[in-house]
Amino acid sequence: MYRLNVTRLRQIAAEHGDRTPYAIAKRTGVSISSAYRYVDGSAQPDLNSALRLAQAYDLDIRTVMDLVEDEEDEPAGVAA
Repeated sequence: MYRLNVTRLRQIAAEHGDRTPYAIAKRTGVSISSAYRYVDGSAQPDLNSALRLAQAYDLDIRTVMDLVEDEEDEPAGVAA
């Protein structure tokens, strides 16, 4: 499972002069409400939105998305 690295996104956005979720939304084309939820960590972007975020800042998507372990992805009967 992948999760948005909010700290990295905010740092990269700030380097481009985008210090607010509103500015991020305007540059990337994601909705303003989604940008606010991504930045406060209450939502994760879908693939399309993650690609928009990366493309707008001329990044590889892996720069803003981190691979995280998800216990739900393990096969049944596998202990953590």
